[in-house]
Amino acid sequence: MEDFAEVQGLTKCGLNFGIDVSIGPGCMIRPTSYYGGEVGVGLWVGDRTSFGAGCFIGCSGEIRIGNDVMLGPGVRLFSENHVFGDTEQTIKAQGVVRESLSIGDDVWIGSGATVTAGVTVGSGVVIAAGSVVTRDVPDNSIVAGVPAKVLRSR
Repeated sequence: MEDFAEVQGLTKCGLNFGIDVSIGPGCMIRPTSYYGGEVGVGLWVGDRTSFGAGCFIGCSGEIRIGNDVMLGPGVRLFSENHVFGDTEQTIKAQGVVRESLSIGDDVWIGSGATVTAGVTVGSGVVIAAGSVVTRDVPDNSIVAGVPAKVLRSR
C-alpha cells in the first residue's frame, strides 16, 4: 500500500486481499459511508491485482475482484446507488440500494473508468479509459464509451 492510501476496515464480511496485491497512492477503499447508514458488506480481491493511483472503491455492497486485475489511475467502482424517486423527500433521506459488483480474472480497467452497482465484468475484459460501465460485460470483450458498449472480442 502506497502513501496516502485510505483503507477503512468496518464491514460485515471484511476486506479480503489475495497475495501480491498493490494499492497505489491516494486510493480510497470505503466499505461504509461517512454519511451514516448501515455497515458495508465488504471486498474480496484476488491475487496479483493492482489498484492505480487515486482509485475509489465504494464497497458498501459486495465487490469481488478476480486475479490479475489491473485498475488504472482514478478507476471508480460503486456497489450502491442513491434512491431519489420521491421529490417530497431529500435524496439523502431516501437512502440507498446496494447491489453486488463482480470483476473476473485478467481484466484491465483503463484510467478514469467507472463501473456501477449491479454489474458483472467477465474475465479477460478490457475497459477503455473514461468509460462508464452500466451493464454486464461478457468474457474477453473490449468495451468503451459512456455508457460503455462492446466494440469487439479479444
